Amino acid sequence: MIRVVVAEDSPTARQLLVEILESDPEIRVVGQASHGAEAVELASGLRPDLITMDVNMPVMDGLEATKQIMAKAPTPILIVSSSENGREVEFSLNAMRAGALMVVAKPDDPRSMRFEGRRAELLAMAKAMAGVKVVRRWAPQPARTVGLPPTRPRAQGGSIRLVAIAASTGGPAALQRIFTALPRDFTVPILVVQHIATGFVGGLADWLLASCGLLVKVAEPGEPVREGTVFLAPDGRHLGIGKDALVMLSDAPPLKGFRPSGTFLFESAAGAYGASLAALILTGMGSDGVEGLKAVKAAGGLVLAQDEASSVVFGMPREAILAGVADTVLGVDQIAPHLMELVTGGNHADARPRR
Repeated sequence: MIRVVVAEDSPTARQLLVEILESDPEIRVVGQASHGAEAVELASGLRPDLITMDVNMPVMDGLEATKQIMAKAPTPILIVSSSENGREVEFSLNAMRAGALMVVAKPDDPRSMRFEGRRAELLAMAKAMAGVKVVRRWAPQPARTVGLPPTRPRAQGGSIRLVAIAASTGGPAALQRIFTALPRDFTVPILVVQHIATGFVGGLADWLLASCGLLVKVAEPGEPVREGTVFLAPDGRHLGIGKDALVMLSDAPPLKGFRPSGTFLFESAAGAYGASLAALILTGMGSDGVEGLKAVKAAGGLVLAQDEASSVVFGMPREAILAGVADTVLGVDQIAPHLMELVTGGNHADARPRR
């Protein structure tokens, strides 16, 4: 049985969340909080398997509550927030940086056409996140490199001209740390598939843009990739790139349940850039992206994986390592310096793919 505490200041919204969660026989709501301070008390007193956390609450907001819970009584936290409110999106992403695992859209009126989809997503995420092992957050933990030999030497002229990234649980905070450490004049484009709840990718782009020197935007079909720019996959569409260096968006069926898919991105980028591609797989559940990384390896590209110590969930990177496709395993704070080393191997004034 999964024991859940629901933190939500609106009695109506709180009751709806309780009813949705308890509609699953594997979930029982053991406590309800009307503000963040109460959520902190319940986390320590009840030791639940999961807390669903609103961000905009009186007395103590969800961001501060998340920080205190992760310091006092580490518990998996699922942020339940509105994607229509820009400030709530910002708070939600900051809460993930503070230790919350994932954000889902707040279920709205049960008569809405979106209700069943959001209800199903809430239940699925609650059950998945409840099993995640979290650690106490006193201060940022040092990352470590494990298990694999250093990056294999690259052939002359094979310097990196594109970075492709796939991430899921814990990804927003990892992306922020990496992008903040890259210089404004980083000389290659970056394409990113980040699994996140529908409606939040625009807020994620704004949040990342505000904290780093790179230009961060949601990708648009047919636009040219540019150096120093991060292109995020939009909601519900695969992200890829053609040999003409133009962004491709696709409505092709999901790959192993994902659209956008890391595998779609990696396969597309491998076909266009070959040995000039660096593919990075970050923290996240499951194995999305691993099949695509095999295409990267076959094309002569370089595969980097985030290490276990700095991953919120060591799922996707672990599967890449077990599949034998990872060339280098790095702590999250080692990734940006490593990328900088890779891109200094040649002239990157032209960020176009191979012909």
